[in-house]
Amino acid sequence: MIEDSGKRGNTMAERRQLFAEMRAQDLDRIRLSTYRTACKLRFVQKKCNLHLVDIWNVIEALRENALNNLDPNIELSVARLEAVLSTIFYQLNKRMPTTHQIQVEQSISLLLNFLLAAFDPEGHGKISVFAVKMALATLCGGKIMDKLRYIFSMISDSSGVMVYGRYDQFLREVLKLPTAVFEGPSFGYTEQSARSCFSQQKKVTLNGFLDTLMSDPPPQCLVWLPLLHRLANVENVFHPVECSYCHSESMMGFRYRCQQCHNYQLCQDCFWRGHAGGSHSNQHQMKEYTSWKSPAKKLTNALSKSLSCASSREPLHPMFPDQPEKPLNLAHIVPPRPVTSMNDTLFSHSVPSSGSPFITRSSPPKDSEVEQNKLLARAAPAFLKGKGIQYSLNVADRLADEHVLIGLYVNRLRNNPSCMLESSNRLDEEHRLIARYAARLAAESTSSQPTQQRSAPDISFTIDANKQQRQLIAELENKNREILQEIQRLRLEHEQASQPTPEKAQQNPTLLAELRLLR
Repeated sequence: MIEDSGKRGNTMAERRQLFAEMRAQDLDRIRLSTYRTACKLRFVQKKCNLHLVDIWNVIEALRENALNNLDPNIELSVARLEAVLSTIFYQLNKRMPTTHQIQVEQSISLLLNFLLAAFDPEGHGKISVFAVKMALATLCGGKIMDKLRYIFSMISDSSGVMVYGRYDQFLREVLKLPTAVFEGPSFGYTEQSARSCFSQQKKVTLNGFLDTLMSDPPPQCLVWLPLLHRLANVENVFHPVECSYCHSESMMGFRYRCQQCHNYQLCQDCFWRGHAGGSHSNQHQMKEYTSWKSPAKKLTNALSKSLSCASSREPLHPMFPDQPEKPLNLAHIVPPRPVTSMNDTLFSHSVPSSGSPFITRSSPPKDSEVEQNKLLARAAPAFLKGKGIQYSLNVADRLADEHVLIGLYVNRLRNNPSCMLESSNRLDEEHRLIARYAARLAAESTSSQPTQQRSAPDISFTIDANKQQRQLIAELENKNREILQEIQRLRLEHEQASQPTPEKAQQNPTLLAELRLLR
């Protein structure tokens, strides 16, 4: 009991310290609530070192702690949440150079206390999995498009359509972040928040979700979210322009230009705090700039836009397919290992892919697969045959022999060098090699037994088998070297064939005829 009260006292002290440091930044003097909220959350983000972590690092940490398959409504204890944050920051320190190491314990403590203050103000010691995922996805660094794609995957169904109830739950949780930094009156949750973003009669896919939240302006309740990312992008942007109010010779960050007063520009500190001088008024419309362009570059861009027939406005995001890609389950290819700890569940997750390049043995092969096997077997190079092993596709499938696939791939390169440029085929070949090699390793690990439990005939048989395996490995290594040399030779021939030489240019009859006419 005494220990619990001591921990609670330390937690409250650390929370007060974080908010005291935030107040010391004098951010409450920013007159616009959108900028004020974004600046406060940016302060928390940098104070906890979350700006050094992107959404992919967050997803990796969630998987390592087995949160990816949990029901979003399950509540996590403080100890479990602390384990997730520890994974994030310890992995971050491994990626950082030795000269830029962070204080892991301090970052964990600050972020843990901020999340508890935002999502558990009553002190129950429980936070839902959904709230943890939404908070980390919102406060981490990286591109806003990647973060919104992850958020959409949490609030959409299997057909790729947004579920309005989950989107309302997302708003309910994510708007607790502005409330935690005392901006609840401006950006608190209301029942009309979800209705103001999307119409319930319309199906919202990923592209529509990104269009709405990345538009200018975004929904009013989330207007601080894209501003938080713009604020991070312009922190180190230099503007060689004098501020019209404080008369500083240059600006850092945002730059604001009045649309009514001639050549009246303000730095971000003066604009945020409402400073105005001369004939300028705070009621004038201001335009926000995130970069600096010289007058010559402005003229060049204006001319290029006027001469260009196509629209110069780039899309906010690439177009994604409406149907989500089906994940590729590797469980039938690489046998899962016995789960000894929570982290071992990583080996059973799915990997997204456009299609499965692997052939399973649980179902009979289709006609198309049989024809493909025949074609590949027919295309096998001659030096792979008659070496004591029947190098057919069936044997390769049984032995998981990746060298055969390399040989088939080399033969395809010899017959058709242009297939080197087909990235999709090359990726399928690489995936097939990796999966077969992993299956071979998994089969060897599961079939291994302690030598103490084997009888003498078994041991002698194992010795003979090991000798045969060593001979097979040596033979395959020699062939692998031959294959690599063949690949290198084909690549050089392809490069030489694609680049015309001066001798070939001199033998061009058209060029020779023109030279005769010139003479």
